[in-house]
Amino acid sequence: MVRGALLLLSLTVATPAWAECRDLLPNAAEASAPRRRIEARDLIALRDIGMPDPSFFALPSPLAIAPDGTSIAFVLSRGDIASNGYCRALVVLPTRGGAARIIDQGGDMITASDLKRGLFVNTGFPDLVVPAWSPDGRWVAYLKRVGGVTQIWRARADGSGANAITRSPVDIERWAWAPGGQELVFVSRPGVESARRALDAEARTGYLYDARVTPNAGPRPQIREADVPETIFRIGVDGGRARPAEPGDARLLPVASGGSARSDTDILARDGRTAGTERVSPAPLSPLRIWVADRAHRKRPCLADTCSDGIVDLWWADDGALVFLRREGWAKGRMALYRWRPGHGDPRRILASSDWLIGCTHRGGRLFCTAENATTPRRLVSIDLATGRVSTLFDPNPGFARLELGTVERLTWRNDIGLPAWGDLVLPPGHVPGTTLPLVVVQYHSDGFLRGGTGDAHPIFPLAARGFAVLSIERPPIYGAAFPNLRTIDEIITAMTKDWAERKSLMSSVLAGVDLAVARGGVDPDRVGITGLSDGVSTVEYALINSDRFAAASISTCCEDPKTVMTYGGIAWADWNRAVRHYPLATEEGTRFWKPMALSLNADRIKAPILMQLADREYLLGLEAFTALREKRKPVEMYVYPAEYHTRTQPVHRLADYARDLDWFDFWLQGREDPDPGKTVQYERWRALRAARASSDRATVAGSGSP
Repeated sequence: MVRGALLLLSLTVATPAWAECRDLLPNAAEASAPRRRIEARDLIALRDIGMPDPSFFALPSPLAIAPDGTSIAFVLSRGDIASNGYCRALVVLPTRGGAARIIDQGGDMITASDLKRGLFVNTGFPDLVVPAWSPDGRWVAYLKRVGGVTQIWRARADGSGANAITRSPVDIERWAWAPGGQELVFVSRPGVESARRALDAEARTGYLYDARVTPNAGPRPQIREADVPETIFRIGVDGGRARPAEPGDARLLPVASGGSARSDTDILARDGRTAGTERVSPAPLSPLRIWVADRAHRKRPCLADTCSDGIVDLWWADDGALVFLRREGWAKGRMALYRWRPGHGDPRRILASSDWLIGCTHRGGRLFCTAENATTPRRLVSIDLATGRVSTLFDPNPGFARLELGTVERLTWRNDIGLPAWGDLVLPPGHVPGTTLPLVVVQYHSDGFLRGGTGDAHPIFPLAARGFAVLSIERPPIYGAAFPNLRTIDEIITAMTKDWAERKSLMSSVLAGVDLAVARGGVDPDRVGITGLSDGVSTVEYALINSDRFAAASISTCCEDPKTVMTYGGIAWADWNRAVRHYPLATEEGTRFWKPMALSLNADRIKAPILMQLADREYLLGLEAFTALREKRKPVEMYVYPAEYHTRTQPVHRLADYARDLDWFDFWLQGREDPDPGKTVQYERWRALRAARASSDRATVAGSGSP
């Protein structure tokens, strides 16, 4: 997909010199390092395979298996604070066990763009890079970003050399080997060049303010998808000039980035049978059910309970059995692997696991996946499709087991309308039962390894190491899931937005989780903090306005306020908010509608100190709330990170996010200050905020006539 104008990012987030990346592959000494408590830096130094956020478990696999099945290729990445960049390499690993080898290295992190209301918006999330082997197994090709443009590169499988195949002036988005292995098929958007030139020309006479402009990102209009259609090309493996695609080339290409591994595409067995999934009813929220069809295309559903709801992906095993991965258990909080021979009874579960299995692909009777759990970061495993036996092939972070994390306990509950949810309660290393702890809530997914919540901005285990209990929350299903009579997307959205029903549902779940943590003992109900990013911030806003349970907050985006959503976010967002969410127009009297949700209309009653750490492309959306809180003398502080996105990309900013989060909750919930002399001014400001709040509280009490 189009990665947007990332020149500023490419200048800011450096590609480290390879000398700084010598330790990208782990060494044996890491597994025997001295034990110590985890620090924020340890999370940034994690080596990653695929999309780091495990809630994106349904994306295509980041793993590529060689044609002969003996090797597997993937991209390994690690943040580097010293260079403020990422160490990246294309790695090959034997599928039967053995040492990993780097066959190419370098390049910048590729960030993903979403299509929002017809415009390309860079999210800051790492994009999924999937290598592919040449048909003869001698080469591995993949997308690599150098000099601000993403190209197709190929590397010799033996590690003896690598080179760029394409020399495109714009990003390559998708690609595939053509049959025979002498050419590649790829997709780009050549119109991006002319679109940029047109915007440069428009700048000379002033930009027309229209639906192309998102003010929070800047005055320069965004490029519309309709103006830069995808074009498919062919190119020889030795480079040269690309030529127009041949008929049928589109069928060779993978789905667009962001597509699910479990798409509507049927899978074909060796004997001609097919299998797939379809919804059990026309209702948009109805579960997927597995079906199979014989060679005559006669389709029949699998009627076993395990064949519907929570289906992640499915594969035909070499012996003709259908194998499928399913989320199950309380609120689908576990994963299981099933094996089924259609016509021979119900599916048989061969593996039940607390591991989150992500990006699986299969070959030769085995499934290859990345796997992680609450306390173990991602590793590469193989699963025997006959027995379910799991073997670890590659642990990118063997030293992580030497870090003291504390304990993790899975809590489960229902919210006030009966929707199920869970949370992982993390207690500090060495916690003494009976000790009362402050609690920090981290949202809004708790799948897999507990890193920093959605958006990776609030460091869970480092918070626990500072003496906090941390409740990492998995949100319940959307509000509409409680009402199966809702038959269309419009009906579901209307139900969710009416009287802020979705926000009420989510707040209810958060409060139920907090209550459960308090009821266990050891959590101080008067010292509870809350964090969030994106939708999680909307929950924070609603909870701060409609409850008094939280003593401090830290947010990474901000906020839903009347002028913000109908003006500062631009025309396209305003029109969408009006048409889909039924928000009042900016010129309408909307106080009654907005009062339950907008911080700007409730600043006088907000008690919790709020830390805002925002991207430069989004901080404008927080000014309405910030200004209201500041004018009411509420403790609020905002930081703005340059050249950033919805989620942080730069390692130094990720570290700053973490560090300030830790300091903020230490200060407000534990009355503790870091003695680092470099933070003296920070604490002077925070003490002033605390004093101003105390003065405001005294004035409020005096004005109310209370004794």
